[in-house]
Amino acid sequence: MAATFSSDGAQVIQRSLSTMATDNWTPAESLDEVYQIEETCSFITKHQFLKVALQFPDDLLADSVAVASKLEKGTGAKMYILGDTSYGSCCVDEVAAEHVGAEGIVHYGRACLSPSRRLPLMYVFGRRPVNLTKCASSFRELYPDKQSHIVVLYDVIYSFIVDDLLELLQPEYPNMVMSRISVEGAVSSSLKERDGTHEEAEGAGVFPNQTGGPLVHKFGRQFSLQASLSLEDYSMFFIGQEGATLTNFMMTLNRCSFCSFNPETGVGRSETVKVNKSLMKRYYLIERAKDARVVGILVGTLGVAGYLSIIDHLKEAIKKAGKKSYMFAMGKLNVPKLANFLEIDVYVLVACSENSLLDSSEFYRPVVTPFEMEIACNKNREWTGEYVTDFRDLLPGACSYVEFLRPDPDIDGDETDVSLITGALRSSGLSSYELRGTDPGSSLVQRNQVLTVSQANSAAALLAGRSWQGLEQKLGETPVTKAVEGRRGIAIAYEEEGDS
Repeated sequence: MAATFSSDGAQVIQRSLSTMATDNWTPAESLDEVYQIEETCSFITKHQFLKVALQFPDDLLADSVAVASKLEKGTGAKMYILGDTSYGSCCVDEVAAEHVGAEGIVHYGRACLSPSRRLPLMYVFGRRPVNLTKCASSFRELYPDKQSHIVVLYDVIYSFIVDDLLELLQPEYPNMVMSRISVEGAVSSSLKERDGTHEEAEGAGVFPNQTGGPLVHKFGRQFSLQASLSLEDYSMFFIGQEGATLTNFMMTLNRCSFCSFNPETGVGRSETVKVNKSLMKRYYLIERAKDARVVGILVGTLGVAGYLSIIDHLKEAIKKAGKKSYMFAMGKLNVPKLANFLEIDVYVLVACSENSLLDSSEFYRPVVTPFEMEIACNKNREWTGEYVTDFRDLLPGACSYVEFLRPDPDIDGDETDVSLITGALRSSGLSSYELRGTDPGSSLVQRNQVLTVSQANSAAALLAGRSWQGLEQKLGETPVTKAVEGRRGIAIAYEEEGDS
């Protein structure tokens, strides 16, 4: 791909790119079906968009130019291709879309289905090949009891097979429930073809209740239960590869048994031990968060609805727990980035449900989820085995909100407990004196009638105690000299140097 760059960003966006053929491209005859060109054009013309942002993950960027050209011809609107998103590619990058003045977004590929608020949105998941016969055979082998209560979940890129699978299996399994894509305020490309017509699934509550019982919403999927049963009475059958989506479901629905079918290998299996090990690992991270005195809040999304509310919620909880917090916005995380801040004891990542469960084993400091941080800070929230990966469920008024435990104003002194990692005593929560005080930066704190000194800025104190604090400026110590002309050329051969 050849491109020319300019300091004028608008010119870069408008330039035409010459491309060469590559084996990663989708064949031209399959583009319309894989990327649902007709349905996408209908979405654009229905809203009368003039500028549309097309967000592609890295593995689909090879098809982006061809798709954009087809959409421009079909709608007359201007298309802008978004690649290399600041955060996870599963999230909608509304910030990048607004930079080009887009009026709507089309998101391609895998998606976490987190709700967005700023721009009209359409999901195009694509269609990965699935052997429906093998999938049905694996289902029968894993569930020999025809009266089993089963909920079928799936990765979004396999959502197009759900109607065919339901038609194939439901006569044998009357208690099988099929989940449906249901995202508030978004249009899904999960279209059902009936007699040559398309039904567009837009927003929540479109699909009929299959059982007449309560509706359950989990990570952009909706399904109904029988009125006399609870969620724990159902088994979960997942269609897709092992990854963040399956892990997210298993961690959240950890009281349900799970089986999966991998369309890439054509193999079905029962998922068992991994959840318990993962929960124990997450509980260890909670203990690390309880020991922490300085917490870094990592902003891992700018598009998921409610991310500002959960940041404020975390700041308040961390403060009430007697800890200090600092906020960081650094895009995609890696080990070198977080290693720059040794004064931080633990990080809490605010991201979509699929990106929250970050494996931080290689990092110098652990990275926890908002749910784990709240357990570490809020005495009212206990570890029961329930796990929450969607941070919106922790906000006031949501299903998993727990009010913060405030200390008794008539009793001075902090509560103490024992760290399960170090074995040392640790204090938890601010004393009533600190909560009644009006000056949060006060250096004197009264505890049990004893006057002690409190660190007003833990990061500054750590910096002051370091043996190396960065380059020394030596203000006033460096003699003033006249400016002289420096060398010209490149390091391998400066102009004043002769040929050697």
